Amino acid sequence: QSWSRGMSYCLHSESHLDTGPIYVRENGKLHMVNQGAGGVQNVTPKARPFSLFSRSFSVELCMNREDDRARRQRTDHFIFTYTKEGNLRYSAKSLFSLVLGYISDNVDHIDSLVGFPEQIAEKLFSAAEARQKFTEPVTGLRALQKFTEAYGSLVLCSLCLRNRYLVISEKLEEIKSFRELTCLDLSCCKLGDEHELLEHLTKEALSSVKRLLLKDNSLSDAGLRRMTAPVRVLKKGLENLLVLDLSCNPKITDVGIGYLLSFKKLNCLDISGTGLKDVDAVIKRLQMQIGLVHSKVPLKEFDHSNCKTEGWAEQTVLQWEQAVMEARKPQDNLRSRVAALHFYGKTRRIEEVVKCTLVEPETKASGNLQFYKGNIQNCHLPLKKEVAGSHELKNNKKRALAEQERERTSKQKHLCLTVEDWDLLNTY
Repeated sequence: QSWSRGMSYCLHSESHLDTGPIYVRENGKLHMVNQGAGGVQNVTPKARPFSLFSRSFSVELCMNREDDRARRQRTDHFIFTYTKEGNLRYSAKSLFSLVLGYISDNVDHIDSLVGFPEQIAEKLFSAAEARQKFTEPVTGLRALQKFTEAYGSLVLCSLCLRNRYLVISEKLEEIKSFRELTCLDLSCCKLGDEHELLEHLTKEALSSVKRLLLKDNSLSDAGLRRMTAPVRVLKKGLENLLVLDLSCNPKITDVGIGYLLSFKKLNCLDISGTGLKDVDAVIKRLQMQIGLVHSKVPLKEFDHSNCKTEGWAEQTVLQWEQAVMEARKPQDNLRSRVAALHFYGKTRRIEEVVKCTLVEPETKASGNLQFYKGNIQNCHLPLKKEVAGSHELKNNKKRALAEQERERTSKQKHLCLTVEDWDLLNTY
């Protein structure tokens, strides 16, 4: 009776809703409640369409939204595609892909990659690079160091930072972590003599550099002395340097060129646009002591077309540059303010960024001072002499070398090992 009273109450109270037929199991049999008569009929239920939920009913799958990484990992386990019929199809990823994604998300926690296969390491680096793990301030540096310590030149063998002084200032520690570079382009960066990156050039990590471009960097003789001190005294540092570009540095004089004579393997040198006083004496000195011949035409080694960023971290350097450009975008909104200041006659305080050009006007005016390592046939010395005159040629060469040596010792005594050199070497 209580069951019938409750059921009738439910039927009468919600009679305005179309709930459909109601089935009740009693004594092992299924009965359908007759809403019209309020009784129960022992009949077999007939299937007829009815709406289980109202039209305003909706379902939402709720997950733990605070843990975005966990939600991303759940969805990353599958690959969603569409068939030709337009149906959604998903397939599970391989175990290798899942493990690769997990390690790349936590790449900064890797202890070491020394001895790890480079084929798998390259895929791991690409996966971490796609997640922009190397652009993070602290963890990115720690992760990048793990790869550079283990793989060296594979991570990056050539680095072009021409006119990217903002990238150098923002990512200096990351740039210093690269090892076994063979080509480094720092042209038009205005680094100066005291910059930390120029001091890093003398370290053992960059002893493999063969091509160094330092055009337009506000260098002077003091900077060249610091950069060449390990080579001159300890025979270390940039001892493998083959190509050196020091053009458009007007503070470099004849004294600074004397420091370059320690680069015995140097094949190409560009000192156009420097502050040389006696150009003829410098040309003869470079020829006699390290065999560099003055070129009458510009050399292709200094056209900056061959220097590119190459290695696993090529896209990483581009990400750094894009991040710097994004940080500078708000400055574009100041153009209206600058126009207003100009209209009211005030001095413009914001100057346009001076871009470096590959061919400077002062270089054209002073002439082309590019040198290359010439063979015996290309030297300015006489090529064919009689056997009787060979001794005279040797004596003339000895006298010329003796005069050059006396001139060097008389005018440039500080090129020898000085107290400043010892203080500089003690820092290594």
